[in-house]
Amino acid sequence: MILILGAGGQLGQELQRSASNKAVPHRAFSHAEVDIVDAGAVARALDATRPTVVVNAAAYTKVDLAEKEIEAARLGNEIGPGVIAGVCAAERTPLIHISTDYVFDGAKSAPYVESDPISPLGVYGRTKAAGEAAVREATDHHIILRTSWVYGEFGNNFLKTMLRLARERDELRVVADQRGCPTSTRDIADAILRIAPRIASDANLYGTYHFAGAGATTWHGFANRIVDAQAPITGRRPSVVAITSADYPTPARRPANSVFDCSLFERSFGFSAHPWSEETDAIVKLLTGDG
Repeated sequence: MILILGAGGQLGQELQRSASNKAVPHRAFSHAEVDIVDAGAVARALDATRPTVVVNAAAYTKVDLAEKEIEAARLGNEIGPGVIAGVCAAERTPLIHISTDYVFDGAKSAPYVESDPISPLGVYGRTKAAGEAAVREATDHHIILRTSWVYGEFGNNFLKTMLRLARERDELRVVADQRGCPTSTRDIADAILRIAPRIASDANLYGTYHFAGAGATTWHGFANRIVDAQAPITGRRPSVVAITSADYPTPARRPANSVFDCSLFERSFGFSAHPWSEETDAIVKLLTGDG
């Protein structure tokens, strides 16, 4: 039995669907049902489900708003994960916690590995880094799964924004000096469902891992792929103009390099994400009614 916290988010929804499709027993709770900063509520959820693994898919993800909503970001990304990990430790239940590329500053020229020092640029990244630390401090029986540039069928994400703008505008201006690995929620959900039974029986697998879509691109390259994939279906082909980060200032700084080396995860669990371009094409078709 897998217990999913953060059921209403884009990953939480995808994970429920994937678990149902694979006939994996699971229970899922939204923020309204279980507030992750409430240790009593988290403990009652574990008591009610007696899971073999807990997945924390809950998070505060508004990167720019976090610069102002500091306490909300702390509660969702630092305090909540620590509470969950503490309850899991008391119940001797393994925890899978989702983290982010934003714990790094993006200054490294090569792909990031798990042992690279973290240096977040903004409030969102700092609170996610603090959440990782809180999980590690509370329980040894954890997997911290860092991922990046997450998109999918549910919730709000870059791919869905580009599809909407492609319908509305003839020109899209997209940053081309930030690189990363777009990662579909379908792949993340599959990764979690592969991790869960393994860590329930093999304590040697606990630790921090990077997991992201295969291959790397820029936001501009990602947007181009989305536009190209939807054009034959919608008949719309706006131009995609490359701009710099300086041309599109945001309250929170983004890492220039968010590319992950995922070889440790591949060696440990025998699984890797699909090429980001293939997953992008597939999800565009689903969202435009052609999948």
